[in-house]
Amino acid sequence: MHFPTFTYLALTSVAISSAVPPLGYDRRVLRDIFDKRENNETTSSCLTEAALTTKAPKINPWAGLAPEENLAVWNLLHDPASGLNLTDPTEAKLTDNYVFWVDALHTNKSDVLPYLDEGAPKPSKYARAIIFEGGKAEPDSQEYMIGPLPVSAETTIEKLDYMYNGGSGGSVPFNARYFDGPRSTATDPLIASIMSNISDITAALFQGAAYYGSTDERSNLTLTSGTPLSFDGTSAFRSIMFRFPGPASYMTPLDFFLLIDCTGTDASLYFLKGFVTNEKFFPTIAELRAAFEAGELAMEYDQTLDADWALVDYKPELGVRDLEERLAPSTLEIGGKRYKLDEENRYVEYMGWSFYLTFSRTLGIMFYDIKFKGERILYELSMQEATAQYGGNQPKAANTVYHDTYYQLGTEMGSLLEGFDCPWGSTFWNITYSSYNTTEVNTNSICIFETDMNFPLARHRTGASNDYGFSNLGSVKGAALIVRAIATVGNYDYMFDYSFHMDGSLEVIVRASGYLQSSFYYPDQGKFGPRIQQATQGSLHDHIVTYKADFDILGTPNSLQVSELKAVNQSQPWFPELGTFEQMEMDIHNMQEEQQFNYAANNQAMYVVLNPNATNAWGEKRGYRIVPGRSDIHLSTLNSPWSLKNSEFAKSHLAVTRQHDNEPFANSVQNINLPWKPQQDFSKFFDGECVDGEDLVVWFNLGMHHFTRSEDVPVTLYTEAYSSIVFAPQNFFDRAQDGDLLNRRWVQIDDEGKMTFEDYGVGLDVCPIVLEEPTELLGGVGEL
Repeated sequence: MHFPTFTYLALTSVAISSAVPPLGYDRRVLRDIFDKRENNETTSSCLTEAALTTKAPKINPWAGLAPEENLAVWNLLHDPASGLNLTDPTEAKLTDNYVFWVDALHTNKSDVLPYLDEGAPKPSKYARAIIFEGGKAEPDSQEYMIGPLPVSAETTIEKLDYMYNGGSGGSVPFNARYFDGPRSTATDPLIASIMSNISDITAALFQGAAYYGSTDERSNLTLTSGTPLSFDGTSAFRSIMFRFPGPASYMTPLDFFLLIDCTGTDASLYFLKGFVTNEKFFPTIAELRAAFEAGELAMEYDQTLDADWALVDYKPELGVRDLEERLAPSTLEIGGKRYKLDEENRYVEYMGWSFYLTFSRTLGIMFYDIKFKGERILYELSMQEATAQYGGNQPKAANTVYHDTYYQLGTEMGSLLEGFDCPWGSTFWNITYSSYNTTEVNTNSICIFETDMNFPLARHRTGASNDYGFSNLGSVKGAALIVRAIATVGNYDYMFDYSFHMDGSLEVIVRASGYLQSSFYYPDQGKFGPRIQQATQGSLHDHIVTYKADFDILGTPNSLQVSELKAVNQSQPWFPELGTFEQMEMDIHNMQEEQQFNYAANNQAMYVVLNPNATNAWGEKRGYRIVPGRSDIHLSTLNSPWSLKNSEFAKSHLAVTRQHDNEPFANSVQNINLPWKPQQDFSKFFDGECVDGEDLVVWFNLGMHHFTRSEDVPVTLYTEAYSSIVFAPQNFFDRAQDGDLLNRRWVQIDDEGKMTFEDYGVGLDVCPIVLEEPTELLGGVGEL
């Protein structure tokens, strides 16, 4: 029997003994292990201590649907009296009406501010539902709003049209609606019929591989098709790529593509458009077979059937690193948690910061009423869309643009692994979302933790004429609170970080890891990416993640000030020998109209959202600067047919608009299949309205041009696929916000060498943890 090991962890990073459970153990069991401690009432652990509780000043007006609210809405929609004629989604066909999903409807800002600031009643709550209406004479997808909630005799079901500007409100043509199970099932007979007719060809070309249908046991290929699947909703198509099945199918594509037309609800009218292989197009089976029999389709490279190289596990063949058997350093909240939570209202307080969280099935976590030291900075901060656009000389790569909200990005925020995805001792919150008439729970999908920044917030050493080189030294410890979630959407794991810094700055970070969507390798197509495996090319693509920042700097009347650095020629009378010389100065002005714009070349412009009616002690207007961080980019292609008008939000670094309740989102969740005639056209937000001294919204893009590389195997690494932005005080205060922080050291040395050392009562704390060998308790590796 192993007895508990009592370990003290000191101030800096500490190597915990091998008794720490390895990667893969159930974090619930880990909690049990960490909670086993010596019978000592004075002992506490930085890993098990819960955050202090607080009470939100208001009930969260942005909260999602409670399970009972979702069920009541579901029952109301399916009540025959509602007249929607709905079928159970699990039994639905293309020609049925059925609910796709239900979520909370955003709450209008014009209703929330009086509630927050003026004591008005809490705004009414509404749900939104997307219903596929295949049973109509002109089938479509229609969005509805249901409320007020809770459901009562006053609750109504109305079309949700007001927040879409494409001309058809909440209605999307059938051909552009989400490609769900019934649509996939409807196309499979045609695909199976075509592929069965050429099974001898695919078997000869691809090591015995063939496709006979999704349910046929003889099929040893899988298929995939990206988006968009339509241009304007008048027709629908699929550009299908075949792959070897397995956990890393994204990395084992084949050089074989099937193009079909799948317009409308009558699957008997679907038809073949052609095949692509060997970089050639064949409109018919007969033409493909003729080329095959002429020996024109031989593969130069065979795709690997072994997927072990693409798994994220230990690869001993790469060699052994000295001391790697030791656990790596970790961030620990040694002094105890310094943040407070109201979990019911999803409300957080930390070192002067306060904010609310909510969750959307499409957008993930969203932040509201962000304040620092009691003063509002932002009304809303939220991710709006995660776009990826590819390039290539093959149908799947050339045709692919993803909007990840289409795949309900928020629902893919899965469980986080303590100690690896988030530090040991983090606070974990669940997320919930509606799934038909029930409520799904993704456990431990949000983590909150305070982290050491690994650099001081401020530091300075003042020199002196003594033998010690300085007379005083001040250093302030750097720390931040991070709220994190990771969404695995298909092949990518997007990590979303929101970092609240001690100085009043707020940093937004996104990282991408996961499998590349790759292409079959051709030596003459290196302009689209390098060879990364036996027959695999890394496909060139952009990741653009669009965010909304609704600034309310001390109120809604705000301006966007631009200070451009310019090189000017001038003379100054005290330098007569220079005559005219060049130096820099600022050209300062406020943006007057809504517009999309890019960062100035060489970053020679500063953008500040400020309150024109509020000044600091020195008479300077109080504001927050938009500081570009790492890899702030926009979409490379501005006129691609695949993203012509439905991705306008991704085509500039920044944009500023006037806030309107009917413009809550940059995109719509079904916009991807409407690149030529979008349901929501972001470019229409810019209609000449004044933004100077108005309630304005800043939209910004993070992301990365993904120049693929061999080191993307097995998966892309977070260290490189990383983008960020910072909102930093700009004359918002009278001085830097570090003087009230006790976590600092002040050292003075007089001329005689006498040192005084001030720690302000914050000593070198320790963190007692009880750890046990997990193997006897767990009996092996657990599951998340």
